[in-house]
Amino acid sequence: MAGGLFITFEGIDGSGKSTQARLLAEALRGNGHEVVLTREPGGSPGAEEIRRLVLEGEPERWSPETEILLFTAARRDHLEKTIQPALAAGRVVVCDRFADSTRVYQGITRGDLRATVDRLHELMIGIEPDLTFIIDMDPATGLSRALGRKGPEERFEGFGEEMQARMRRGFLELAAEFPDRCVVIDGNRPPEAVAADVLAAARARLS
Repeated sequence: MAGGLFITFEGIDGSGKSTQARLLAEALRGNGHEVVLTREPGGSPGAEEIRRLVLEGEPERWSPETEILLFTAARRDHLEKTIQPALAAGRVVVCDRFADSTRVYQGITRGDLRATVDRLHELMIGIEPDLTFIIDMDPATGLSRALGRKGPEERFEGFGEEMQARMRRGFLELAAEFPDRCVVIDGNRPPEAVAADVLAAARARLS
């Protein structure tokens, strides 16, 4: 995978990370980089099928343990089919969510399963991003934004604001745990201001 750069975006639902991932990909392409913009769960045909299983339906549809297995299966397919080939070709991969989301959603906020998540990650995935942006957002604002989309993928939003607050704490704890790759960005601002900070940090890492 030498030559490529793996950038991920994390944050609570409604934090604006998907928008920021897209804006960064567009900016880097404008600077002459070859960029693959992708997402999790998803990013490959098989992983997209699993996405529908885990993001739609009732909140209690799956246990945290089952979720971990489903997300890991999706991530493995995504890694094989999309991420590894792009990095091997020297491209920049910009991904909306990766393993940190599983560490927080299933490993911390849905049960004391962080060790299980990490063991599966080491066994089946084996890589970490080069750079992770954590878009920090007020939980109530993020939930309001997420529910305002009124799409079918609202299973996790259905757990409510308390869950959002726990997830936010989890992401900030991860930023402290992995300071070499995690950059916390204040998402409670206009998208253009957030994007400017993201691009500056990405350019610094690329240089």
